[in-house]
Amino acid sequence: MPLKSLRNRARETALSPAYGVIESIQSNAIVATGLKVSIGQSVTILSGKERRLGMVTSLGPGSFTVTPFGFIEGMKVGDRVLLNRRSLDIPVGNALLGRVVDPFMNPIDGKGPIHLDAYEPIMKPPVEAMKRGLIDEHFSVGIKSIDGLLTSGKGQKVGIFAGSGVGKSTLMGMIVRGSEAPIKVVALIGERGREVPEFIAKNLGGDLTNTVIVVATSDDSALMRKYGAFSAMSVAEYFKRQGHDVLFMMDSVTRFAMAQREIGLALGEPPTSKGYPPSSLTLLPQLMERAGKEEGSGSITAFFTVLVEGDDLSDPIADQSRSILDGHIVLSRELTDRGIYPPVDVLSSASRVIGDVTTPDHLEAARKFRYLLSLLKENEMLVRIGAYIPGSDPQLDEALAKKDRMENFLKQHAEESVPFEETVAMLKSIVN
Repeated sequence: MPLKSLRNRARETALSPAYGVIESIQSNAIVATGLKVSIGQSVTILSGKERRLGMVTSLGPGSFTVTPFGFIEGMKVGDRVLLNRRSLDIPVGNALLGRVVDPFMNPIDGKGPIHLDAYEPIMKPPVEAMKRGLIDEHFSVGIKSIDGLLTSGKGQKVGIFAGSGVGKSTLMGMIVRGSEAPIKVVALIGERGREVPEFIAKNLGGDLTNTVIVVATSDDSALMRKYGAFSAMSVAEYFKRQGHDVLFMMDSVTRFAMAQREIGLALGEPPTSKGYPPSSLTLLPQLMERAGKEEGSGSITAFFTVLVEGDDLSDPIADQSRSILDGHIVLSRELTDRGIYPPVDVLSSASRVIGDVTTPDHLEAARKFRYLLSLLKENEMLVRIGAYIPGSDPQLDEALAKKDRMENFLKQHAEESVPFEETVAMLKSIVN
C-alpha cells in the first residue's frame, strides 16, 4: 500500500485523548456524556474489543445523542465514546470504477481491496446559485420516448416516479447502458439485497465499465441508508471536478426519506404528513441540489427514482421531489397492461429544460406528438364504441392515422439503445 495512503488512513482513524461514556441506550440511539461535541461530528464507540462508528445527531444540556452506523446489539452502559479528529470523509479515486462498494467505499464485490489516495467529505453545501452553468446541451439516454419527447440536458435533475412492479429497475438499466456519460455512479439505497446482483446481471448485463455502484440495503442501519446517498453523490462530485460529465442514478429517494424518518422520530421530531418529520423533507434539497452543472468543471446529470405508494403522485415525498427537480418521468401501470415498455406516461411527464437543449423543429415535433397523443387519450372511449364519425375532426383523424406509428415510437426493447439523431429523425417523420 502506498505511504501516502497509509498516512491518510492513520489521520482518518486518529481519536481524541478525552472520551465520553454511554449513559443510556434506546432502540436506535445512544445517549452519552463527557465530551464537547457538535452536530454531525463522527465518533467511535469502544464496545468490548469492537470499534463502532457513529454520528452526533442531537445535543442536550449535559449530554449528546449518537446514532450508530451499525446496530446497537452488544453495546452497554459505560462503554467509551471517543471523538474522531477527522470529519466524516470517504476515500475516492479512479480505482472505484468497475467496483461495488458500501457507503464508506469498502468493497463488497469480492474483488479485493481498493487503494485510494484522495478524500472527499460526505456532507458539503451544494454549488452556489451564481456559479452554476446554464443547461444548454442535450443529454442522450438512448431511450426514444425520453430523448425525443422529454429531452434531458447535461446537469439536469430528473425524477422517475413509479409504483412497485411497473418497470423502474429496467428503465434504470436502460439509462445507465444507453447514456453517453463517460462516468456513471449508481446508488442503490434501501432496496432488497437480492436486487443488487440482479440489477448488475440483468439490467446492466454484468458490465460495470466506468461505473461505480454504492450499496446500502434495507437491512443496513438507517444512518447507513441516509449517508449512502450522500456518499454516492460525493463520489460523483469527485469525478465532476476532474471535468467529466457524470450520470448519477439513485434508487430510491423514498427509502432515503424513510431512513431519515426513522432517525427523526427516534430523536423526538413530530411526525407530519404520512409520519414523515420535517427533517425528511428538508433533507431532499440538500442531496438533490448537489447535482448540476458547475462553471469551469464538469456536470452531474441526476436521475432519482421515487417509489409512489399506490401510484399516488400526491405522496409527500413525491410532491416535494417534483418541486425540487428539473423534470419528472412518470411510469404508468396502464401502459404496462397494454404491453408498452418502457411505460413512460408522456402526457403526465415533463422536462423543464427541453426548450433550452433542443432545436426549434425538434421542439415543435415533440409538442405536436404530445398534442396528437392527448387527442387519442381524450377520445379513446368514443372511438372504441364507434361513436366517432371519421371526418368530424381532421386533427383527430390525423392522430388515428398515426396511432400505430406513435405507439411503436414509445415502445423499445430493454437491450436496445437508439442514437439521439435517429430518435429525432424518427419523431419528425411521424408528426410531419
